[in-house]
Amino acid sequence: MKFPTLGFVTLLTTLALGSCTSTRVDEFRRSGVDDIPIAEDESIVILGRRHLGDYETEPQFIDCIGKRIHRKLDINVVPEIQFIDQLYPWFEPRTAPLKLPRMEMLMSDTKIAAEVKKLGIQYLIWVDGKTETTDSEGSLSCAIGPGGGGCFGFATWDKLSTYEAIIWDVDTMQEKGRVRVEAEGTSYLVAVVAPIPMIAQVQDEACEGIGNQLITFFDGE
Repeated sequence: MKFPTLGFVTLLTTLALGSCTSTRVDEFRRSGVDDIPIAEDESIVILGRRHLGDYETEPQFIDCIGKRIHRKLDINVVPEIQFIDQLYPWFEPRTAPLKLPRMEMLMSDTKIAAEVKKLGIQYLIWVDGKTETTDSEGSLSCAIGPGGGGCFGFATWDKLSTYEAIIWDVDTMQEKGRVRVEAEGTSYLVAVVAPIPMIAQVQDEACEGIGNQLITFFDGE
């Protein structure tokens, strides 16, 4: 049995370090907003923007932010799909309010306002953005023969996550703040007999960054 050479181990170590993700978080708070009060019987909902045809903000990313906020603050986060279904068709991609005046007009409808109140929604957080592959290089090939099989090759790809969250106060119809996050990283796949992936967790880092920053709006940190 042959053991990996020192050079191969060094290569894997270098690639593992290189697959790290860098994250940048920017925040804007409305003047006078140090923290956002929320009572025990109040809820928030986080919705992904999907009004453009070429992409949609991923539902799993929205779910990731909601779980992070719920775990940290123990406040009720209404699931996105539950909110959209209950308010159907007013928050479908074609009809969802893109700006506060449109949201205020929707809330002037007593039936819509009653449904929102029934869910206890005090704050609505819109999240717009996506994760995309920005560059890729290399190739990988695999073969199977009489003596066995294996793969050989090297591939690398870059991913970029860009998201912006906007907090709306449903009662006052005011924007409370915004959080923008950018996370990027490079993943590698090395194959010498067996493929060895080293994946940069770009979207997970973006979720952590934007989720943690949103938490500071509600806990006053």
